[in-house]
Amino acid sequence: KISQGTGAVAMVPFFMKAEQRRREEREAMRFLHTVREDYRAVRRHDPSIPPGLAGLGEIVLCTPGFWALLAHRLNHLLHTTLRIPVLPRLLSLVARWITGIEIHPGARVGGGVFIDHGMGVVIGQTAVVEDGVTLFQGVTLGATGHEKGSKRHPTVRRGAFIGCGARILGDVVVGENARVGAGAIVVEDVPPDTTVV
Repeated sequence: KISQGTGAVAMVPFFMKAEQRRREEREAMRFLHTVREDYRAVRRHDPSIPPGLAGLGEIVLCTPGFWALLAHRLNHLLHTTLRIPVLPRLLSLVARWITGIEIHPGARVGGGVFIDHGMGVVIGQTAVVEDGVTLFQGVTLGATGHEKGSKRHPTVRRGAFIGCGARILGDVVVGENARVGAGAIVVEDVPPDTTVV
């Protein structure tokens, strides 16, 4: 015969496991939703992608920006949620070798981000890239080396557009729907809905 106390104690791990399972299911659904948004961003922004299954194949097999984001999402999970040392950094190097795009596993990248012709894109460890941002080749979201505190890299708000070769350096904010022109060097905040060159 099991006493009431023993039964109650035995139930705690069951409920904890059930809650953990629900949390993992929510994380998996969020991950799939974000990947779907990344796929849709490529469809929306890249006119060279053909319709139908051919387009699906090109996005999944031949779009380095999509690959880099997918790899980053897995690496970010390993780095921040599971706190696994070394492996996420190693996997991010492998993704860089394949795609030419370097995203530190600690960077926070929203859904529906579009990295077009991504060769040379660098996104630093404390960078934040919100939903719907467009980055072109050669963009750097980096540090200056003179920052104080833990936030060293830029924050790029929802819907911003960063042109080819732009360098956004330090703990600055690029506002919502702002546009940074090709080759610009940004070391100060960019207000929302403005263009800087």
